[in-house]
Amino acid sequence: MSAPLTQRWFAPGWIVLLGVITGIVLALAPASPAAAHAALLRTSPGQGAVVEVPPEQVVLTFSEPVEAVADQVRIIGPNGARADRGGARVSGERLRIPLRSGAPRGTYLVSFRVISADGHPVSGGFSFSVGAPSAAPAQEAQDGDDPVVVTLLAVMRYAGYAGLVALLGGLGALAVGWPARLSRRGPGRLATGGIVLVAAPAVAEVVLQAPYLLGGGLSDLRGSDVLSVVDSRYGYAHLARLALLAAAVPLLRRVSRGTPTKRDQGLLAGVGVAALLTWPLSGHPAGSPLPWLSVLLDVAHLAAASVWLGGLLVLVGLLLRRSAREALAEALPPWLRTWSKVAMGAVAVLALAGVAQAVIEVRTLDALVTSRYGLLVLAKAGLLAAILAAASFARRLARGAPSPGPAGAPAPDPPPGAPTRGGALRRLVAVELTLAAVVLAVTAVLTQTTPARTDAAANAAAQPTGSRQAELSHKLYTLRIEIDPARVGDNQVRLYAATPGGKPLKVLEWKVTAALPSAGIAAVDVPVVAVTGDHATGRIGLPKAGRWVFRFTLRISEIDQATVKTTVRVR
Repeated sequence: MSAPLTQRWFAPGWIVLLGVITGIVLALAPASPAAAHAALLRTSPGQGAVVEVPPEQVVLTFSEPVEAVADQVRIIGPNGARADRGGARVSGERLRIPLRSGAPRGTYLVSFRVISADGHPVSGGFSFSVGAPSAAPAQEAQDGDDPVVVTLLAVMRYAGYAGLVALLGGLGALAVGWPARLSRRGPGRLATGGIVLVAAPAVAEVVLQAPYLLGGGLSDLRGSDVLSVVDSRYGYAHLARLALLAAAVPLLRRVSRGTPTKRDQGLLAGVGVAALLTWPLSGHPAGSPLPWLSVLLDVAHLAAASVWLGGLLVLVGLLLRRSAREALAEALPPWLRTWSKVAMGAVAVLALAGVAQAVIEVRTLDALVTSRYGLLVLAKAGLLAAILAAASFARRLARGAPSPGPAGAPAPDPPPGAPTRGGALRRLVAVELTLAAVVLAVTAVLTQTTPARTDAAANAAAQPTGSRQAELSHKLYTLRIEIDPARVGDNQVRLYAATPGGKPLKVLEWKVTAALPSAGIAAVDVPVVAVTGDHATGRIGLPKAGRWVFRFTLRISEIDQATVKTTVRVR
Protein backbone atom coordinates (compact mmCIF):
# COMPACT_ATOMS: atom_id res chain seq x y z
CA MET A 1 0.00 0.00 0.00
CA SER A 2 1.54 3.31 -1.07
CA ALA A 3 2.04 6.18 1.38
CA PRO A 4 -0.47 9.03 1.23
CA LEU A 5 0.34 11.87 -1.12
CA THR A 6 1.04 14.27 1.77
CA GLN A 7 3.62 11.86 3.22
CA ARG A 8 5.34 11.67 -0.15
CA TRP A 9 5.61 15.43 -0.49
CA PHE A 10 6.78 15.78 3.13
CA ALA A 11 9.38 13.04 2.78
CA PRO A 12 12.85 14.08 3.99
CA GLY A 13 14.33 14.17 0.48
CA TRP A 14 11.75 16.67 -0.77
CA ILE A 15 12.09 18.78 2.37
CA VAL A 16 15.86 19.05 2.03
CA LEU A 17 15.58 19.78 -1.71
CA LEU A 18 13.18 22.64 -0.91
CA GLY A 19 15.72 24.08 1.53
CA VAL A 20 18.56 23.84 -0.97
CA ILE A 21 16.50 25.58 -3.68
CA THR A 22 15.44 28.31 -1.25
CA GLY A 23 19.05 28.75 -0.19
CA ILE A 24 20.28 29.11 -3.75
CA VAL A 25 17.56 31.69 -4.51
CA LEU A 26 18.60 33.72 -1.48
CA ALA A 27 22.28 33.43 -2.37
CA LEU A 28 21.47 34.76 -5.84
CA ALA A 29 19.67 37.79 -4.40
CA PRO A 30 21.61 40.81 -5.62
CA ALA A 31 23.49 42.89 -3.12
CA SER A 32 22.58 46.52 -2.58
CA PRO A 33 24.21 48.82 -5.15
CA ALA A 34 25.85 50.68 -2.27
CA ALA A 35 27.28 47.55 -0.69
CA ALA A 36 30.89 48.67 -0.69
CA HIS A 37 32.91 47.21 2.17
CA ALA A 38 35.15 50.20 2.92
CA ALA A 39 33.76 53.70 3.24
CA LEU A 40 35.36 56.89 2.00
CA LEU A 41 35.47 59.06 5.12
CA ARG A 42 37.11 62.26 3.88
CA THR A 43 39.24 63.74 1.12
CA SER A 44 41.81 66.50 0.88
CA PRO A 45 40.94 68.74 -0.92
CA GLY A 46 37.34 68.21 0.12
CA GLN A 47 34.44 67.31 -2.13
CA GLY A 48 33.62 70.37 -4.26
CA ALA A 49 36.27 72.52 -2.55
CA VAL A 50 37.83 75.52 -4.30
CA VAL A 51 41.53 76.01 -3.44
CA GLU A 52 43.75 78.88 -4.49
CA VAL A 53 46.99 76.88 -4.75
CA PRO A 54 47.12 73.44 -6.46
CA PRO A 55 47.82 70.69 -3.89
CA GLU A 56 50.89 68.50 -4.31
CA GLN A 57 48.72 65.43 -3.83
CA VAL A 58 45.12 64.38 -3.28
CA VAL A 59 44.54 62.28 -0.16
CA LEU A 60 41.57 59.93 0.36
CA THR A 61 40.93 58.39 3.78
CA PHE A 62 38.86 55.20 4.07
CA SER A 63 37.33 53.36 7.02
CA GLU A 64 39.76 50.44 6.70
CA PRO A 65 43.01 49.57 4.89
CA VAL A 66 42.72 49.44 1.10
CA GLU A 67 44.78 48.53 -1.96
CA ALA A 68 44.68 50.51 -5.21
CA VAL A 69 43.51 48.78 -8.40
CA ALA A 70 46.11 49.30 -11.12
CA ASP A 71 45.33 52.16 -13.55
CA GLN A 72 41.93 52.80 -11.97
CA VAL A 73 42.98 55.63 -9.66
CA ARG A 74 43.32 58.87 -11.61
CA ILE A 75 42.85 62.64 -11.68
CA ILE A 76 41.38 64.27 -14.80
CA GLY A 77 42.27 67.93 -15.31
CA PRO A 78 40.11 70.75 -16.75
CA ASN A 79 41.39 69.97 -20.26
CA GLY A 80 40.30 66.33 -20.03
CA ALA A 81 43.87 64.98 -19.77
CA ARG A 82 45.37 62.96 -16.94
CA ALA A 83 46.68 65.26 -14.21
CA ASP A 84 48.02 62.66 -11.78
CA ARG A 85 51.75 62.06 -11.58
CA GLY A 86 53.15 58.54 -11.18
CA GLY A 87 51.23 55.83 -9.38
CA ALA A 88 48.95 56.15 -6.39
CA ARG A 89 50.50 55.29 -3.03
CA VAL A 90 48.66 53.48 -0.26
CA SER A 91 49.48 53.61 3.44
CA GLY A 92 46.89 51.75 5.50
CA GLU A 93 43.59 53.61 5.21
CA ARG A 94 45.06 56.51 3.18
CA LEU A 95 45.34 56.68 -0.60
CA ARG A 96 47.63 59.42 -1.94
CA ILE A 97 47.53 60.53 -5.59
CA PRO A 98 50.34 62.93 -6.63
CA LEU A 99 49.25 65.89 -8.79
CA ARG A 100 51.38 67.15 -11.68
CA SER A 101 53.23 70.41 -11.04
CA GLY A 102 51.90 73.55 -12.75
CA ALA A 103 48.30 72.39 -12.57
CA PRO A 104 46.05 74.91 -14.41
CA ARG A 105 43.04 76.63 -12.89
CA GLY A 106 39.71 74.87 -13.19
CA THR A 107 37.82 71.80 -12.02
CA TYR A 108 39.46 68.40 -11.48
CA LEU A 109 37.76 65.02 -11.30
CA VAL A 110 39.19 62.32 -9.03
CA SER A 111 38.05 58.76 -9.70
CA PHE A 112 39.17 55.67 -7.82
CA ARG A 113 38.67 51.93 -7.50
CA VAL A 114 40.32 50.25 -4.53
CA ILE A 115 40.16 46.88 -2.80
CA SER A 116 39.02 46.87 0.81
CA ALA A 117 40.62 44.67 3.48
CA ASP A 118 37.95 41.99 3.02
CA GLY A 119 38.64 41.66 -0.72
CA HIS A 120 35.71 43.68 -2.07
CA PRO A 121 36.13 46.53 -4.57
CA VAL A 122 35.08 50.08 -3.78
CA SER A 123 34.75 52.71 -6.50
CA GLY A 124 33.68 56.34 -6.64
CA GLY A 125 34.82 59.86 -7.34
CA PHE A 126 34.62 63.52 -6.42
CA SER A 127 35.68 66.91 -7.75
CA PHE A 128 37.58 69.95 -6.56
CA SER A 129 38.63 73.18 -8.26
CA VAL A 130 41.78 75.28 -8.38
CA GLY A 131 41.11 79.05 -8.48
CA ALA A 132 37.50 78.77 -9.67
CA PRO A 133 35.14 76.05 -10.99
CA SER A 134 35.14 75.37 -14.71
CA ALA A 135 33.22 73.17 -17.12
CA ALA A 136 33.36 69.49 -16.24
CA PRO A 137 36.26 67.66 -17.91
CA ALA A 138 35.32 64.78 -20.19
CA GLN A 139 35.16 61.52 -18.24
CA GLU A 140 33.39 58.25 -18.85
CA ALA A 141 30.94 57.32 -16.12
CA GLN A 142 32.00 54.41 -13.98
CA ASP A 143 29.99 51.25 -14.48
CA GLY A 144 28.82 49.10 -11.58
CA ASP A 145 29.91 45.57 -10.87
CA ASP A 146 28.98 42.97 -13.47
CA PRO A 147 25.85 41.16 -12.17
CA VAL A 148 26.89 37.82 -13.69
CA VAL A 149 30.24 37.89 -11.89
CA VAL A 150 28.64 38.96 -8.60
CA THR A 151 26.04 36.18 -8.90
CA LEU A 152 28.61 33.49 -9.67
CA LEU A 153 30.72 34.58 -6.70
CA ALA A 154 27.66 34.27 -4.43
CA VAL A 155 26.98 30.76 -5.74
CA MET A 156 30.61 29.75 -5.18
CA ARG A 157 30.55 31.03 -1.60
CA TYR A 158 27.34 29.11 -0.95
CA ALA A 159 28.84 25.93 -2.42
CA GLY A 160 32.00 26.37 -0.35
CA TYR A 161 30.01 26.64 2.87
CA ALA A 162 27.97 23.56 1.89
CA GLY A 163 31.20 21.65 1.24
CA LEU A 164 32.55 22.63 4.65
CA VAL A 165 29.36 21.33 6.28
CA ALA A 166 29.69 17.99 4.44
CA LEU A 167 33.40 17.68 5.26
CA LEU A 168 33.13 18.36 8.99
CA GLY A 169 29.86 16.45 9.21
CA GLY A 170 31.47 13.28 7.89
CA LEU A 171 34.56 13.64 10.08
CA GLY A 172 32.46 14.51 13.14
CA ALA A 173 30.27 11.44 12.67
CA LEU A 174 33.33 9.19 12.63
CA ALA A 175 34.88 10.95 15.63
CA VAL A 176 31.76 10.67 17.81
CA GLY A 177 31.80 6.88 17.56
CA TRP A 178 30.39 5.48 14.37
CA PRO A 179 28.21 2.36 14.94
CA ALA A 180 30.30 -0.75 14.27
CA ARG A 181 27.42 -2.42 12.41
CA LEU A 182 27.51 0.19 9.68
CA SER A 183 30.23 0.68 7.08
CA ARG A 184 32.42 3.76 7.55
CA ARG A 185 32.24 4.30 3.81
CA GLY A 186 29.17 6.57 4.04
CA PRO A 187 30.62 9.34 6.23
CA GLY A 188 33.98 8.89 4.49
CA ARG A 189 32.41 9.57 1.12
CA LEU A 190 30.53 12.53 2.56
CA ALA A 191 33.80 14.04 3.84
CA THR A 192 35.54 13.39 0.52
CA GLY A 193 32.70 15.03 -1.36
CA GLY A 194 32.99 17.95 1.01
CA ILE A 195 36.67 18.39 0.12
CA VAL A 196 35.78 18.53 -3.58
CA LEU A 197 32.93 20.96 -2.90
CA VAL A 198 35.27 23.25 -0.96
CA ALA A 199 38.19 23.02 -3.40
CA ALA A 200 36.32 23.65 -6.67
CA PRO A 201 34.65 26.90 -5.51
CA ALA A 202 37.98 28.08 -4.06
CA VAL A 203 39.54 27.88 -7.53
CA ALA A 204 36.49 29.49 -9.14
CA GLU A 205 36.50 32.35 -6.61
CA VAL A 206 40.11 33.24 -7.42
CA VAL A 207 39.31 33.33 -11.15
CA LEU A 208 36.08 35.34 -10.68
CA GLN A 209 37.75 37.76 -8.31
CA ALA A 210 39.81 39.22 -11.20
CA PRO A 211 36.89 40.70 -13.21
CA TYR A 212 35.08 41.50 -9.95
CA LEU A 213 37.91 43.73 -8.74
CA LEU A 214 38.30 45.46 -12.10
CA GLY A 215 34.57 46.01 -12.62
CA GLY A 216 34.52 43.92 -15.81
CA GLY A 217 32.63 40.88 -17.05
CA LEU A 218 33.65 37.32 -17.89
CA SER A 219 34.62 38.44 -21.39
CA ASP A 220 37.21 40.78 -19.84
CA LEU A 221 38.97 37.96 -17.98
CA ARG A 222 42.74 37.88 -18.56
CA GLY A 223 45.43 35.60 -17.23
CA SER A 224 47.52 38.48 -15.94
CA ASP A 225 44.58 39.73 -13.87
CA VAL A 226 44.10 36.29 -12.32
CA LEU A 227 47.81 36.19 -11.45
CA SER A 228 47.42 39.58 -9.76
CA VAL A 229 44.64 38.13 -7.61
CA VAL A 230 46.80 35.13 -6.76
CA ASP A 231 49.55 37.51 -5.64
CA SER A 232 47.35 39.14 -2.97
CA ARG A 233 46.17 38.28 0.52
CA TYR A 234 42.90 37.02 -0.94
CA GLY A 235 44.81 34.77 -3.34
CA TYR A 236 47.23 33.55 -0.68
CA ALA A 237 44.33 32.58 1.59
CA HIS A 238 42.67 30.54 -1.17
CA LEU A 239 45.93 28.88 -2.23
CA ALA A 240 46.55 27.94 1.40
CA ARG A 241 43.04 26.47 1.58
CA LEU A 242 43.71 24.30 -1.47
CA ALA A 243 47.11 23.15 -0.16
CA LEU A 244 45.67 22.24 3.23
CA LEU A 245 42.81 20.32 1.63
CA ALA A 246 45.35 18.35 -0.41
CA ALA A 247 47.31 17.58 2.76
CA ALA A 248 44.12 16.38 4.47
CA VAL A 249 43.26 13.78 1.81
CA PRO A 250 45.64 10.96 2.93
CA LEU A 251 44.77 11.61 6.59
CA LEU A 252 41.07 11.46 5.75
CA ARG A 253 41.52 8.11 4.04
CA ARG A 254 43.04 6.58 7.17
CA VAL A 255 40.27 8.02 9.34
CA SER A 256 37.63 6.64 6.97
CA ARG A 257 39.21 3.17 7.15
CA GLY A 258 39.27 3.29 10.95
CA THR A 259 43.06 3.01 11.13
CA PRO A 260 44.25 6.48 12.16
CA THR A 261 47.02 6.93 14.69
CA LYS A 262 46.97 9.63 17.35
CA ARG A 263 49.53 11.45 15.23
CA ASP A 264 47.15 11.32 12.24
CA GLN A 265 44.29 12.67 14.34
CA GLY A 266 46.43 15.51 15.68
CA LEU A 267 47.67 16.40 12.19
CA LEU A 268 44.15 16.35 10.80
CA ALA A 269 42.92 18.64 13.59
CA GLY A 270 45.79 21.06 12.94
CA VAL A 271 45.19 21.04 9.19
CA GLY A 272 41.47 21.63 9.80
CA VAL A 273 42.01 24.65 12.03
CA ALA A 274 44.52 26.12 9.57
CA ALA A 275 42.07 25.61 6.69
CA LEU A 276 39.26 27.28 8.64
CA LEU A 277 41.49 30.33 9.11
CA THR A 278 41.48 30.95 5.35
CA TRP A 279 37.81 32.01 5.38
CA PRO A 280 38.07 34.93 7.81
CA LEU A 281 41.46 35.99 6.43
CA SER A 282 39.80 36.70 3.09
CA GLY A 283 36.53 38.13 4.42
CA HIS A 284 34.97 40.68 6.78
CA PRO A 285 37.01 39.78 9.89
CA ALA A 286 40.21 40.88 8.14
CA GLY A 287 38.87 44.44 8.02
CA SER A 288 37.44 44.46 11.53
CA PRO A 289 38.58 46.98 14.16
CA LEU A 290 39.70 43.91 16.17
CA PRO A 291 41.01 41.69 13.37
CA TRP A 292 42.56 38.82 15.30
CA LEU A 293 39.64 38.53 17.70
CA SER A 294 37.24 38.61 14.76
CA VAL A 295 39.27 35.96 12.93
CA LEU A 296 39.25 33.61 15.93
CA LEU A 297 35.53 34.17 16.48
CA ASP A 298 34.84 33.43 12.83
CA VAL A 299 36.85 30.19 12.99
CA ALA A 300 34.89 29.09 16.06
CA HIS A 301 31.62 30.08 14.37
CA LEU A 302 32.43 28.20 11.16
CA ALA A 303 33.63 25.07 12.95
CA ALA A 304 30.65 24.90 15.31
CA ALA A 305 28.08 25.53 12.57
CA SER A 306 29.66 23.00 10.21
CA VAL A 307 29.95 20.25 12.85
CA TRP A 308 26.35 20.79 13.95
CA LEU A 309 24.77 21.07 10.50
CA GLY A 310 27.03 18.33 9.12
CA GLY A 311 25.81 16.01 11.85
CA LEU A 312 22.22 16.69 10.80
CA LEU A 313 23.20 15.79 7.24
CA VAL A 314 24.66 12.47 8.47
CA LEU A 315 21.52 11.75 10.47
CA VAL A 316 19.00 12.32 7.68
CA GLY A 317 21.18 10.91 4.90
CA LEU A 318 22.79 7.89 6.54
CA LEU A 319 21.55 6.92 10.00
CA LEU A 320 17.82 7.57 9.94
CA ARG A 321 17.04 5.75 6.72
CA ARG A 322 14.77 2.78 7.31
CA SER A 323 17.44 0.17 6.48
CA ALA A 324 19.88 1.80 8.90
CA ARG A 325 17.27 2.07 11.67
CA GLU A 326 16.48 -1.62 11.39
CA ALA A 327 20.17 -2.56 11.55
CA LEU A 328 20.85 -0.19 14.47
CA ALA A 329 17.96 -0.91 16.81
CA GLU A 330 20.41 -1.08 19.74
CA ALA A 331 23.30 1.14 18.61
CA LEU A 332 21.38 4.14 17.27
CA PRO A 333 19.88 5.52 20.54
CA PRO A 334 23.28 5.67 22.33
CA TRP A 335 24.87 7.31 19.27
CA LEU A 336 22.06 9.86 19.15
CA ARG A 337 22.56 10.67 22.84
CA THR A 338 26.30 11.19 22.31
CA TRP A 339 25.72 13.24 19.20
CA SER A 340 23.11 15.33 21.03
CA LYS A 341 25.75 16.40 23.58
CA VAL A 342 28.19 17.33 20.81
CA ALA A 343 25.48 19.27 18.98
CA MET A 344 24.51 21.21 22.11
CA GLY A 345 28.15 22.15 22.66
CA ALA A 346 28.44 23.30 19.04
CA VAL A 347 25.26 25.36 19.38
CA ALA A 348 26.62 27.04 22.52
CA VAL A 349 29.87 27.97 20.73
CA LEU A 350 27.87 29.12 17.71
CA ALA A 351 25.66 31.39 19.81
CA LEU A 352 28.53 32.94 21.80
CA ALA A 353 30.69 33.53 18.71
CA GLY A 354 27.72 34.91 16.78
CA VAL A 355 26.82 37.40 19.51
CA ALA A 356 30.44 38.57 19.80
CA GLN A 357 30.70 38.98 16.01
CA ALA A 358 27.45 40.95 15.90
CA VAL A 359 28.72 43.30 18.61
CA ILE A 360 31.88 43.98 16.58
CA GLU A 361 30.24 44.32 13.15
CA VAL A 362 26.90 45.93 14.13
CA ARG A 363 27.79 47.77 17.37
CA THR A 364 24.43 49.44 18.11
CA LEU A 365 20.86 48.25 18.58
CA ASP A 366 19.69 50.93 16.15
CA ALA A 367 22.00 49.55 13.43
CA LEU A 368 20.75 46.05 14.20
CA VAL A 369 17.20 46.97 13.17
CA THR A 370 17.88 49.62 10.51
CA SER A 371 20.90 48.44 8.51
CA ARG A 372 20.74 45.73 5.85
CA TYR A 373 23.56 43.88 7.58
CA GLY A 374 21.77 44.01 10.95
CA LEU A 375 18.51 42.74 9.45
CA LEU A 376 20.35 39.83 7.87
CA VAL A 377 21.93 39.02 11.26
CA LEU A 378 18.44 39.02 12.81
CA ALA A 379 17.13 36.78 10.02
CA LYS A 380 19.98 34.35 10.60
CA ALA A 381 19.32 34.35 14.35
CA GLY A 382 15.62 33.69 13.74
CA LEU A 383 16.40 30.76 11.45
CA LEU A 384 18.80 29.30 14.01
CA ALA A 385 16.10 29.61 16.67
CA ALA A 386 13.70 27.69 14.41
CA ILE A 387 16.35 25.00 13.90
CA LEU A 388 16.79 24.73 17.67
CA ALA A 389 13.04 24.34 18.11
CA ALA A 390 12.97 21.49 15.57
CA ALA A 391 16.05 19.97 17.26
CA SER A 392 14.29 20.06 20.63
CA PHE A 393 11.35 18.06 19.27
CA ALA A 394 13.73 15.65 17.57
CA ARG A 395 15.68 15.15 20.80
CA ARG A 396 12.49 14.33 22.72
CA LEU A 397 11.51 11.89 20.00
CA ALA A 398 14.94 10.24 20.12
CA ARG A 399 14.76 9.87 23.92
CA GLY A 400 11.37 8.23 23.59
CA ALA A 401 12.50 5.72 20.93
CA PRO A 402 11.08 2.23 21.57
CA SER A 403 13.39 -0.28 23.21
CA PRO A 404 14.39 -3.37 21.28
CA GLY A 405 12.50 -6.60 21.84
CA PRO A 406 13.63 -9.55 23.97
CA ALA A 407 17.27 -10.64 23.61
CA GLY A 408 18.05 -7.51 21.66
CA ALA A 409 15.58 -8.27 18.89
CA PRO A 410 14.32 -5.24 16.98
CA ALA A 411 11.02 -3.76 18.08
CA PRO A 412 8.04 -4.97 16.03
CA ASP A 413 7.18 -2.94 12.97
CA PRO A 414 4.10 -0.72 13.12
CA PRO A 415 1.09 -1.60 10.95
CA PRO A 416 1.55 -0.87 7.22
CA GLY A 417 0.94 2.77 6.37
CA ALA A 418 1.22 3.92 9.99
CA PRO A 419 3.80 6.63 10.69
CA THR A 420 6.91 5.35 12.49
CA ARG A 421 8.79 7.16 15.24
CA GLY A 422 12.00 6.81 13.22
CA GLY A 423 10.32 8.27 10.14
CA ALA A 424 9.01 11.23 12.13
CA LEU A 425 12.48 11.79 13.58
CA ARG A 426 14.00 11.74 10.11
CA ARG A 427 11.45 14.30 8.87
CA LEU A 428 12.20 16.60 11.80
CA VAL A 429 15.93 16.40 11.11
CA ALA A 430 15.18 17.09 7.43
CA VAL A 431 13.33 20.25 8.48
CA GLU A 432 16.45 21.27 10.42
CA LEU A 433 18.57 20.69 7.30
CA THR A 434 16.12 22.70 5.19
CA LEU A 435 16.45 25.68 7.48
CA ALA A 436 20.21 25.12 7.60
CA ALA A 437 20.40 25.46 3.81
CA VAL A 438 18.67 28.83 4.10
CA VAL A 439 21.07 29.84 6.90
CA LEU A 440 24.02 29.07 4.61
CA ALA A 441 22.46 31.29 1.94
CA VAL A 442 21.96 34.16 4.39
CA THR A 443 25.61 33.72 5.42
CA ALA A 444 26.69 33.91 1.77
CA VAL A 445 24.68 37.13 1.35
CA LEU A 446 26.21 38.54 4.54
CA THR A 447 29.70 38.14 3.06
CA GLN A 448 28.63 40.50 0.24
CA THR A 449 26.97 43.06 2.50
CA THR A 450 28.63 46.08 4.02
CA PRO A 451 28.96 45.66 7.82
CA ALA A 452 26.78 48.04 9.80
CA ARG A 453 29.87 49.59 11.43
CA THR A 454 31.14 50.66 7.98
CA ASP A 455 27.73 51.99 6.96
CA ALA A 456 27.59 54.05 10.14
CA ALA A 457 31.06 55.50 9.52
CA ALA A 458 30.18 56.35 5.90
CA ASN A 459 26.90 58.00 6.87
CA ALA A 460 28.58 60.02 9.61
CA ALA A 461 31.26 61.20 7.19
CA ALA A 462 28.76 62.03 4.43
CA GLN A 463 26.29 63.90 6.64
CA PRO A 464 26.93 67.61 6.14
CA THR A 465 26.47 69.87 9.16
CA GLY A 466 23.46 72.15 8.79
CA SER A 467 22.66 70.91 5.29
CA ARG A 468 19.22 70.74 3.74
CA GLN A 469 18.30 67.44 2.14
CA ALA A 470 15.35 66.31 0.06
CA GLU A 471 14.30 63.48 -2.23
CA LEU A 472 12.40 64.52 -5.35
CA SER A 473 10.47 61.99 -7.41
CA HIS A 474 9.44 61.83 -11.05
CA LYS A 475 8.24 58.89 -13.08
CA LEU A 476 11.61 58.89 -14.86
CA TYR A 477 13.86 59.13 -11.82
CA THR A 478 14.34 59.86 -8.13
CA LEU A 479 16.73 62.67 -7.21
CA ARG A 480 18.33 63.10 -3.80
CA ILE A 481 19.70 66.58 -3.20
CA GLU A 482 21.87 68.14 -0.51
CA ILE A 483 22.39 71.91 -0.10
CA ASP A 484 25.21 72.59 2.36
CA PRO A 485 25.18 74.60 4.61
CA ALA A 486 21.99 76.30 3.34
CA ARG A 487 23.18 79.67 4.62
CA VAL A 488 24.02 83.00 3.03
CA GLY A 489 27.33 82.71 1.25
CA ASP A 490 29.04 79.82 -0.51
CA ASN A 491 26.95 76.61 -0.70
CA GLN A 492 27.66 73.17 -2.12
CA VAL A 493 25.04 71.29 -4.12
CA ARG A 494 25.20 67.47 -4.24
CA LEU A 495 22.94 65.43 -6.52
CA TYR A 496 22.36 61.66 -6.59
CA ALA A 497 20.11 60.18 -9.30
CA ALA A 498 18.40 56.78 -9.14
CA THR A 499 15.75 54.86 -11.00
CA PRO A 500 12.27 54.71 -9.42
CA GLY A 501 13.34 51.26 -8.22
CA GLY A 502 16.35 52.66 -6.37
CA LYS A 503 19.23 51.65 -8.66
CA PRO A 504 21.90 54.18 -9.74
CA LEU A 505 20.81 56.03 -12.89
CA LYS A 506 23.22 57.34 -15.51
CA VAL A 507 22.44 60.98 -16.33
CA LEU A 508 23.57 62.40 -19.67
CA GLU A 509 23.08 66.07 -18.78
CA TRP A 510 22.50 67.96 -15.52
CA LYS A 511 21.06 71.48 -15.22
CA VAL A 512 20.39 73.34 -11.97
CA THR A 513 18.98 76.84 -11.37
CA ALA A 514 18.26 78.81 -8.20
CA ALA A 515 15.92 81.79 -7.73
CA LEU A 516 14.59 83.92 -4.87
CA PRO A 517 11.25 85.30 -6.16
CA SER A 518 10.48 87.21 -2.94
CA ALA A 519 13.60 89.35 -3.45
CA GLY A 520 13.19 89.69 -7.22
CA ILE A 521 16.21 87.46 -7.94
CA ALA A 522 15.59 85.59 -11.20
CA ALA A 523 16.81 82.08 -11.84
CA VAL A 524 20.58 81.81 -12.10
CA ASP A 525 22.47 78.77 -13.36
CA VAL A 526 24.34 76.66 -10.83
CA PRO A 527 27.49 75.18 -12.44
CA VAL A 528 27.58 71.45 -11.74
CA VAL A 529 30.17 68.78 -12.50
CA ALA A 530 29.28 65.16 -13.18
CA VAL A 531 31.44 63.09 -10.86
CA THR A 532 30.01 59.72 -11.87
CA GLY A 533 27.07 58.73 -14.02
CA ASP A 534 24.59 59.07 -11.16
CA HIS A 535 26.29 61.78 -9.07
CA ALA A 536 27.02 65.46 -9.70
CA THR A 537 28.17 68.34 -7.54
CA GLY A 538 28.35 72.13 -7.82
CA ARG A 539 28.72 75.38 -5.87
CA ILE A 540 26.69 78.59 -5.72
CA GLY A 541 26.92 81.79 -3.73
CA LEU A 542 23.55 82.75 -2.21
CA PRO A 543 23.50 86.51 -1.43
CA LYS A 544 20.30 86.71 0.65
CA ALA A 545 18.36 84.68 3.17
CA GLY A 546 14.92 83.47 2.20
CA ARG A 547 13.06 80.64 0.49
CA TRP A 548 15.10 79.81 -2.60
CA VAL A 549 13.52 77.80 -5.39
CA PHE A 550 15.86 75.20 -6.93
CA ARG A 551 14.99 73.54 -10.24
CA PHE A 552 16.79 70.39 -11.40
CA THR A 553 16.61 69.19 -15.02
CA LEU A 554 17.99 65.74 -15.80
CA ARG A 555 18.35 64.30 -19.30
CA ILE A 556 18.71 60.54 -19.16
CA SER A 557 18.43 59.73 -22.89
CA GLU A 558 18.19 61.47 -26.22
CA ILE A 559 14.44 62.04 -25.70
CA ASP A 560 13.81 61.57 -21.96
CA GLN A 561 14.19 64.69 -19.82
CA ALA A 562 12.31 65.98 -16.81
CA THR A 563 12.46 68.84 -14.32
CA VAL A 564 11.73 68.71 -10.60
CA LYS A 565 11.86 71.56 -8.08
CA THR A 566 12.03 72.18 -4.38
CA THR A 567 12.13 75.14 -2.01
CA VAL A 568 15.07 75.46 0.37
CA ARG A 569 15.06 77.88 3.30
CA VAL A 570 18.39 79.70 3.42
CA ARG A 571 19.30 81.41 6.71
